[in-house]
Amino acid sequence: MSANYLPRNPLAEWVGRTALKLLGWRVDGELPTLDKFVVIGAHHTSNWDFVIFIAVKFVLRLNARWFGKHTIFRWPFGALMRLWGGIAIRRERQGNIVEQAVRAFSEHEQFALILSPEGTRKKVERWKMGFYHIAQGAGVPIVRCALDYQNRRVFIGPIFIPTGDEPADLDTILAFYRPFIPKKPEYAFYGD
Repeated sequence: MSANYLPRNPLAEWVGRTALKLLGWRVDGELPTLDKFVVIGAHHTSNWDFVIFIAVKFVLRLNARWFGKHTIFRWPFGALMRLWGGIAIRRERQGNIVEQAVRAFSEHEQFALILSPEGTRKKVERWKMGFYHIAQGAGVPIVRCALDYQNRRVFIGPIFIPTGDEPADLDTILAFYRPFIPKKPEYAFYGD
C-alpha cells in the first residue's frame, strides 16, 4: 500500500462509515496504490459533496490534501479543516497555485491532491483546468471520482494520464462524468 494511505484510525474510519451509512451512500471502485496522483471530484453542486468526500477520505484512509476557499478556514473550523488536509486558497489573489502544487508533488515522495474542477458549487460555464495542468506538470495521473446522487455512491474510476492534448483529454474526462447525476443537475457542467 502506498504511503498516501494513513495508518488505521478506528475513530476516523468509524466517523466516515457512519456518515456514509446515515446518508445512505457507498463507495464503488478503488483508489490506485500509487505514491502520487491528482483526484478530481465532480460534479460539485452542493455543500453535501464536501461532507461525502471527507467521509470517503476517512473510510479509505487517504492522506490527501485539498484546496478550499479561505473563508472555510476561519474560526471555529479552520484548525479542523487543516487537520483534514485542507489548504486555504484566496481566489482574488494572483499567486500561481498550479506552480505551487507542482512543486509540492516534486518535494514529496508521496502526495495526493483532491480538487473540484468547478471551483464552486454554483453553475459554471467551464471547468477550471488547474487539475489538468497540475497533473501534467507533475507527471502524475488523474483519478476520476464521481458523485452519483441517483445511486447514492461515490464512484472511483480508472486513472487517466494526460496526453497534452487538453481539448481531447477534457472531452474524455467529461464523458466519464456524464452518466453520474449530481445533487443539483442544473448546476453541473457537461461540456459544450
